[in-house]
Amino acid sequence: MGIDLPLIWFLIIVFGVMMYVVMDGFDLGIGILFPLVKADQERDVMMNTVAPVWDGNETWLVLGGAALFGAFPLAYAVILDALAIPLTLMLFGLIFRGVAFEFRFKATAEKRHIWDKAFIWGSLFATFSQGVVLGAVINGIPVVGRAYAGGPLDWLSPFNLFCGVGLVVAYALLGCTWLIMKTEGPLQENMQRRAKPLLLVFLLVTAIISLWTPLTHSAIADRWFTMPNILWFLPVPVLVVLVSIWMLRAVNRKSHHAPFLLTLALVFLGYSGLGISIWPNIVPPSITFWQAAAPPQSLGFMLVGALVIIPIILVYTFWSYYVFRGKVTPDQGYH
Repeated sequence: MGIDLPLIWFLIIVFGVMMYVVMDGFDLGIGILFPLVKADQERDVMMNTVAPVWDGNETWLVLGGAALFGAFPLAYAVILDALAIPLTLMLFGLIFRGVAFEFRFKATAEKRHIWDKAFIWGSLFATFSQGVVLGAVINGIPVVGRAYAGGPLDWLSPFNLFCGVGLVVAYALLGCTWLIMKTEGPLQENMQRRAKPLLLVFLLVTAIISLWTPLTHSAIADRWFTMPNILWFLPVPVLVVLVSIWMLRAVNRKSHHAPFLLTLALVFLGYSGLGISIWPNIVPPSITFWQAAAPPQSLGFMLVGALVIIPIILVYTFWSYYVFRGKVTPDQGYH
């Protein structure tokens, strides 16, 4: 029995995207929460909690994009053609967010508000665009032959836009619980007050998307609610309810670490629900990852490099978080 190289590369891309969502999610969430914090010193602390790691977190986005290009060129071409506008807006948002990180701490007090706004809007644009892309993938991308068959604005649908809003809420919750874990004093208390409302809004948005999806896509409804698929899918909503109850109790107890870890669990459950919904398609509803895969020789050649580079990324990611562990205080400077 031969090695299923397309499956291995599909799992690598899924892992890379998941790592990006988890790690850059709270970075972007901090920018989304910036308007809720007015004191400059507290805003400095918020940025300092991610300053040492934010650029390394985006390595996973680069890995996912490069792997998609090399391993599944057909999927890369179709997705880029269909979603060129939201993907470009995402990149502009990430650029503005990154520039704001560096320039905000060098700006005069009179000009700092400019970079605060760049940080806020960059984070919002990047997150909303990612959510729109997610919604478009769930909705499906029309393909005829090996080419995108839709228009340049097909992504501009109510469902996709609502998914954009949903991801903004999810990242805000990630950012909020990250700050609970990494800060102390008034800023931490502020975030502890925000955590419960954000969780409830997140659950509401998740429920709406979970109802909207099968109601508008009969293929996904059949996948969710027929045997034996329902046995695979049923644990996801059950675990979401249990983790949410656990998180509410953790927030009420003013726990420092549990809310963030439980939010990560909720994000992972949502991600796994998406995977169950579209499997084995890489361009829903018609192109599987086997159909979109590059030749086996190319996949095998790239896999050798991936087996070297991915452990290196994991090691330096772990080390950077280990070195900068613990609480961030107002007297610490920009890293």
